[in-house]
Amino acid sequence: MERLVAIAGDRAALDSIARPDAALAIWWRQLPLPIRIALEGLDLQSLADLSVEMDLSGSVLSALRSAGYPEPSATALSPDIDLLVRRHAALTGDDRLHVQLAVVESDPGRRFHADSVSLRLQCTYVGTGTQWCCTDGQDAICEVPTGSVGVFKGRSLLNPPPVLHRPPPSGAPRLVLTIDPVEELNA
Repeated sequence: MERLVAIAGDRAALDSIARPDAALAIWWRQLPLPIRIALEGLDLQSLADLSVEMDLSGSVLSALRSAGYPEPSATALSPDIDLLVRRHAALTGDDRLHVQLAVVESDPGRRFHADSVSLRLQCTYVGTGTQWCCTDGQDAICEVPTGSVGVFKGRSLLNPPPVLHRPPPSGAPRLVLTIDPVEELNA
């Protein structure tokens, strides 16, 4: 599993996804305190999903406000999402990305899968983190903890994929950030 999954406590951990045999890189972190405080009272059911194509000069804060994210949540989330957009751009070399911040209610019947993209970045801000497992069946179901960042190598780079993921089968609402290269989604 160590060759397939890289885990470390700083954002440089995400660079490990560039290794040919790496299928998942995890930046193991806690959400910064201002984000945790801002998200505590957030009514997930009242939020509209944010789904935008943006380049590195785009304003995450403007996009959050346009999608109706209230203060202080929009201001607290903006720098973190901006950082993750820039990390994804550095990893993929793509300067145009699809950024989605959505309230997801898990489907208990959802199967483990790999996405048809090169690299997908995910961060769960509220709720249980994304589950993952190795396809060789040697390891138990693992989780990218809430606040941690996972970059999954998709089917465009590793097919068949050695690591699969799914939403947790809790059915509880989650606030999940997903970043993908735009060109792959439009192909």
